[in-house]
Amino acid sequence: MSARGRFWIASCFSLLLFVLGLALGQWQLGRAAQKLALRDAIAANQVKPQLGNEEFLAMLSAGELLYRRVRLTGRWLPDATVFLDNRSMSGRVGLVVVTPLKLEPAGPVILVQRGWVARNFVDRQALPNVATPSTLVQIEGMVSPPPSRHFDLGGKDDARIRQNLDPKTYGDALGLSLAPVSMQETGNERDGLSRNWPQPNTGVDTHYGYAFQWFTLSGLVALYYLWFQIVKRSRRTQA
Repeated sequence: MSARGRFWIASCFSLLLFVLGLALGQWQLGRAAQKLALRDAIAANQVKPQLGNEEFLAMLSAGELLYRRVRLTGRWLPDATVFLDNRSMSGRVGLVVVTPLKLEPAGPVILVQRGWVARNFVDRQALPNVATPSTLVQIEGMVSPPPSRHFDLGGKDDARIRQNLDPKTYGDALGLSLAPVSMQETGNERDGLSRNWPQPNTGVDTHYGYAFQWFTLSGLVALYYLWFQIVKRSRRTQA
């Protein structure tokens, strides 16, 4: 192939990489803008007035409840409590306690992530003793997505201590009509559970990092092209 042909092939390939890097960088910036809007929406919801049972149920189908503060009244279903394993809080690994709460007087059942408790590493099958009153309770917290899903080590889906909790499978197995959202309890810690929940992470910084990488790629392609195809080519011609 002639030198002219190699030049045009290199030019087209470099242009393709340059444009691709710019396009992907812009796409990542767009994703970051979406996550910023989500973060602003979360912050706005967190400062809105606290919702009681009636307001919560009225807004349940609107899809605007995430990260709203709530004070809900109901009765625990202690026999349905599960413990999610390998969950971190304040730098320690243990169990997150999840118990359904039947809203009163005739509301649905909502999954409540009640808090974190240390695990018995001597007897790994021992269940923590978590105080769960049978009387009517009023709890405070924040509406949240269902418990996050971790890498599944192949544990049983019906075990009291398990790796993950799929709300639909869990609800169907117990015959419960579960609300489409969960709740993280944030009230007092008289039951011995820690509730130092991490703030929601929207991943904005990750998108900025990816955008920087793609723009850097475009810049490097431009520099290599100028050096090898323009500067060095010009020097060879002059020589």
